Amino acid sequence: MDHLKDELREATWFRSAYSGSSGGNCVEVARLSGGRVGVRDSKRPSGPPLVFAASEWTVFSHGVKAGHFGG
Repeated sequence: MDHLKDELREATWFRSAYSGSSGGNCVEVARLSGGRVGVRDSKRPSGPPLVFAASEWTVFSHGVKAGHFGG
């Protein structure tokens, strides 16, 4: 678990293209080892991130692109 904490702390985080430009709903993502993806709130970067397995992220991102989550 400490390895994951270190990896999250040292990760390069990118703001999602789906985040609002007004600074409100901002999501950041980071590529992690093993194909995993970290997700965090850019307004609270020290808060707890979510970590998705590669297969979970693929299903989620396809759902977002297909409009399955409203918007």
